[in-house]
Amino acid sequence: MPLSPAARAELGWVVGAEHVITEPDQLRVYDCDGLTGWRAQPELVVLPASTGEVQRVVRICAREGIPFVARGAGTGLSGGALPVAEGVVISLARMNRILEIDLASQRVVVEPGVANLDVTKAVAADGYFYAPDPSSQQVCTIGGNVAENSGGAHCLKNGFTVHHVTGLTVVLPDGEVVELGGKALDPDGPDLLGAFIGSEGTLGIATEITLRVVRKPEAVTTQLAAFRSIDAAGEAVSAIVAAGILPAAIEMMDRLTIEAAEQAFHPDYPEGAEALLLVELDGISVQVDEDTAAVDRICAECGSFEVRTARDEAERALLWLGRKGAFPAMGRMSPDYYVQDGVVPRTRLPEVLRRIEELSREHGLRVGNVFHAGDGNLHPLVLYDASKGETEAAKELAEAILGACLDAGGSLTGEHGVGVDKACSMPKMFSERDLEAFERLRRGFDPDGLANPGKVIPTPRLCGEVPGPYRRHPLELIGVGERF
Repeated sequence: MPLSPAARAELGWVVGAEHVITEPDQLRVYDCDGLTGWRAQPELVVLPASTGEVQRVVRICAREGIPFVARGAGTGLSGGALPVAEGVVISLARMNRILEIDLASQRVVVEPGVANLDVTKAVAADGYFYAPDPSSQQVCTIGGNVAENSGGAHCLKNGFTVHHVTGLTVVLPDGEVVELGGKALDPDGPDLLGAFIGSEGTLGIATEITLRVVRKPEAVTTQLAAFRSIDAAGEAVSAIVAAGILPAAIEMMDRLTIEAAEQAFHPDYPEGAEALLLVELDGISVQVDEDTAAVDRICAECGSFEVRTARDEAERALLWLGRKGAFPAMGRMSPDYYVQDGVVPRTRLPEVLRRIEELSREHGLRVGNVFHAGDGNLHPLVLYDASKGETEAAKELAEAILGACLDAGGSLTGEHGVGVDKACSMPKMFSERDLEAFERLRRGFDPDGLANPGKVIPTPRLCGEVPGPYRRHPLELIGVGERF
């Protein structure tokens, strides 16, 4: 049911009428995240500026029985910030302050609307940085990173968001404010902090986040290795890790992605490469020098026809620009593309990539591959043209690619989350007992199911399973799911 006029007026009183968006044209800005294939328009958007304002907004939603969805920069790629029709979007864009920098404890406290890269900028002059670095780090926000447990190119060595968040202030779905963790690395009691990180907004809203920052390494080298085949590049990845070398990052790009990046950013990648590896090493200078020489040798032994080491920071930044800009660069290759996110065991990368090529031919759509090769996190980009009616075929191919990842012993997501896009695939990876445990945890935080409903955990009617007593699913309400 929609918000009552009295509740609308109360929301305006809490955050200021100018911070409540109700005009349909303005609401369109919020009808999807980075996965634009799923869209819905909320009843309104509110932009609180403090924990207290978030608390009061959530209490109004709880009292009225209105579902709400927290939103950061909207860069997610799984439909995690998809609104609910007749629901409220709580945008955290105004909560963008760095509240405390405590370098003695190597901690920074931020609000959820702070951009990822701005944390590093705030401490860089003192020799520190914030390690998790999603490709969208210039614009994606820390609150969204917490919701999705975001990773990035350097997660192989440095870990994901969960390894760098030590404390949270959280507004629960009933409006209660709680503190999880703090500045200590290992707080006492059950790991509620770990349960909340990566819960995709289904357990509450983080309004203050304590981050761990780390010292910049003494030395960094970035190497580019070109190969005539994906298989050869995959063998090099396995050989580097088997040699006892732990790079900060190992990234791989295939020919189609190389071509897109070259057209967009001109990083001067080697001609004729079917696959590129980008290997970054950091640490003590002597060790980095030894490992750099070893990576040169291993890549040559695995068939690389060219290995380069960036000569300076400008060259290093250009190599990374081609890789981190690969997603938007694909806009030069196709009017539409569907970004997928799955994980496979590192040793099975070549096998899975061959299967993706087979699936591409079967569905008649091109696929560009760019991924974190070191931890087997694939990001296939399915290219299609919506104007030619190829949208459903693209979704079918993306789902088939996920199936190939699961068949290889992998998982549905490495860092983009489940959201609405993969909820119906969850039973392919988890048993009914597992899913029930997830649901019980969720109900413990949110018994009324108001926080980001319809995400992560599949609902029987939505996924075509044997139904119990019928109730309308939130995705039916917004018109993107139907009763079978």
